[in-house]
Amino acid sequence: MKYFDAHTHANFAAYADDRPAVIARAKEAGVGMNTVGTQLDTSTEAVELAGQYDNVWATVGLHPIHTTKSYHDTQELGEGGKEFTSRGEVFDAAAYEILARNPRTIAIGECGLDYFRIDESTKETQIDAFVQQIELANKVGKPLMLHIRNAYEDALEVLKAHAKVRGDVHFFAGDWEVAKKFLDLGFTLSFTGVITFTHDYDEVVKNAPLDMILSETDAPYVTPAPHRGKRNEPAYVALVAQKIAEIRGEDEEAVAAQLLTNVRRVFNIG
Repeated sequence: MKYFDAHTHANFAAYADDRPAVIARAKEAGVGMNTVGTQLDTSTEAVELAGQYDNVWATVGLHPIHTTKSYHDTQELGEGGKEFTSRGEVFDAAAYEILARNPRTIAIGECGLDYFRIDESTKETQIDAFVQQIELANKVGKPLMLHIRNAYEDALEVLKAHAKVRGDVHFFAGDWEVAKKFLDLGFTLSFTGVITFTHDYDEVVKNAPLDMILSETDAPYVTPAPHRGKRNEPAYVALVAQKIAEIRGEDEEAVAAQLLTNVRRVFNIG
């Protein structure tokens, strides 16, 4: 294993036709992956995949947009399941704890807060589900995989009040001032293929300690250059790692090795 995709969705419907081939391409490229759940169904599928492939691990949790009525993403859920999505999911702590205790489960999430195009009345529902997942992570002693969009300050307050574990801020999109607050709490920041086609996050990538950075794809979304316009996949995380090295002006192999070391530490992968 040379690279690690810290946050991907090989469990999603986007890979229904060729999932084994996608995972095989990743393994051939020296890529391990953390397959992340977004609700109970996709979390269960993540754990099942992790049990089938030695380069796949799982993260289980309830995405904040799925705590209330939300849009139906066919890449995530396929053509069916619209009824499930429209009613939202109430976090079932007992069901998630069973998944969380699986030895191939390395984190709890993706959980957090998403205030993008949010109905103000849903904030408390999101916060409640977030707190319950933090408590689960505390209970099982596994790190958090955070999804935070337009809600960094509120998320920081929740974490300070409840979290006894640390983890990763997936798809970090804040500025350096926000980044420092998460780094000071002991959370790593992970970056996606977005950094291959915009300079918006260069300052954070340059300034963050290298031992506090992870690489991810968030596949099937945000495909890195030069594959933009195509479906993303975990094998492409190598392009993200290479771009991190380029932005920092550091040796590619040394950066890749450190990113892998970071993953082993954060997720306790032997």
